[in-house]
Amino acid sequence: QVQLVESGGGLVQAGGSLTLSCAASGRTFSSAAMGWFRQAPGKEREFVAAINWSGGMRYYAGSVKGRFTISRDNAKNTMYLQMNSLKPEDTAVYYCAIKRPGSSWNNLQPTSYDYWGQGTQVTVSS
Repeated sequence: QVQLVESGGGLVQAGGSLTLSCAASGRTFSSAAMGWFRQAPGKEREFVAAINWSGGMRYYAGSVKGRFTISRDNAKNTMYLQMNSLKPEDTAVYYCAIKRPGSSWNNLQPTSYDYWGQGTQVTVSS
């Protein structure tokens, strides 16, 4: 069993920055692909960014590419999402997720992830 805990959300003005963290328990963290998703009120959960087990492969949604950076520190069992140039449309609950080891890192569907955090709210004011 893996537990994920997000932190770092908050209220920020447009153009500002935030860094989200996702701390994981369990020994499989360093061999598992992970991702960030978000869900705005009244909308479906959408993919934000994905990273493979080593951190050497990353993929971003078009809406955040060039502004957000996904990374991980396997020694700390923690994944990060650096968010710059935030826009009001980035407002959402952000979730981190992890796959079982060996699962394809570039399958971006939410159903391909096995464990989820509880989410952290990010609000960007205009």
